[in-house]
Amino acid sequence: QVQLVESGGGLVQAGGSLRLSCTASGSIFIICAMGWFRQAPGKERELVAAISWSGTDTYYVDSVKGRFTASRDNAKDTVYLEMNSLKPEDTAVYYCAADPDAGSSYYIPRRLHQYDYWGQGTQVTVSS
Repeated sequence: QVQLVESGGGLVQAGGSLRLSCTASGSIFIICAMGWFRQAPGKERELVAAISWSGTDTYYVDSVKGRFTASRDNAKDTVYLEMNSLKPEDTAVYYCAADPDAGSSYYIPRRLHQYDYWGQGTQVTVSS
């Protein structure tokens, strides 16, 4: 069992930065691939970034490439999402999620149903 708690959301002006954190409880965090999803009003939840359990491999959706960076500190059971050059279209509730069945150290699950554990979400609002 893994419990996830996100923090770091807030209101920021366009062009600004935020750093989201997701801290996990449970001893299996180290083997979990982690994903950051977001859901805007009226839209489906989408994967924006993910990181393998080893931290060596990452994935980013095209719209955030070059602006967002996912990282993890397995000693602290925490995954991060550094968000720079934020745009109004980045406004959404951001969720972290864990896949404990990723298997290999470099595998990154990309589908929502592959993630078994979810945080409660944190609101990110980017004003123009």
